[in-house]
Amino acid sequence: MEVIQSFTIDHTRLKPGIYVSRQDKGFTTFDLRITEPNKEPAVAPAAMHSLEHLMATWFRNSAVKDDVVYVGPMGCLTGMYIVMTGTYTVDDLRALTMECLEWILMQSAVPATTPDTCGNYLLHDLPMCQWESRRYLGRLQNEFHSEYTTLQVTLDDGRVFADA
Repeated sequence: MEVIQSFTIDHTRLKPGIYVSRQDKGFTTFDLRITEPNKEPAVAPAAMHSLEHLMATWFRNSAVKDDVVYVGPMGCLTGMYIVMTGTYTVDDLRALTMECLEWILMQSAVPATTPDTCGNYLLHDLPMCQWESRRYLGRLQNEFHSEYTTLQVTLDDGRVFADA
């Protein structure tokens, strides 16, 4: 089996920031890395769920809403993925994300948190979501990272796979 590109990223050296995870088929997948993997705690599930609702709401109502394909959490709970059409750069996503995070910090409720609008409506934590948002906003403003450190992976058949 082929190695998935995201599994070739050296997660021991990955810093919070915004990265281009992949570009193909007219889509760009952005990696919004909120915490430092394997060194800091992951975002708590309830806070991540609230962040997903808030970020999805903001991005799908923003000036770029027609280009937003997907906003959702990483399984490891260290960040979010945003899939876009169009020609957006990391700098574009940085500006949009900072605007989104500032909006999140002003919210007093998480949208769509009722049994009929959410599949796990009790799993939300707005205060912790806002704490994570404030910390991530500071990181995007002060020590911005956007270049992956990759690993070289050798497949069982001897072929070498490296993220391009």
